[in-house]
Amino acid sequence: MLARTRPLILMLSGFLGASGVMLAAAASHGEDARLLGSASAMCLAHAPVLLGLWIAGARLKTAHPSALVLAIGTMLFAGDLLSRHFGHGALFPMAAPMGGLGMIAGWLLIAIGAFYEETS
Repeated sequence: MLARTRPLILMLSGFLGASGVMLAAAASHGEDARLLGSASAMCLAHAPVLLGLWIAGARLKTAHPSALVLAIGTMLFAGDLLSRHFGHGALFPMAAPMGGLGMIAGWLLIAIGAFYEETS
């Protein structure tokens, strides 16, 4: 399973990074940048983390699950903010809080990984 998720994690890192930059640019050109700015910040904060987890994948046993949970949480959170910004309402009820909880869970999985780090 690790071999299959490894390229996905790197792709998601690039996707979130690019999305964060585009959202920051969009926020700088609009009237109400609050939601776009928050979505941009979450994408730009988590993209390098995913890259780091991709690099640490061989040593940190929780790297791959952490990265996937962080990516899904970030996309849910940012997607909900985008949907609200463009006037479509929430993606679905509780989408942003679920995304936030996903990001928190991903960070906690990283912390748990400290106890399962491979030493070789």
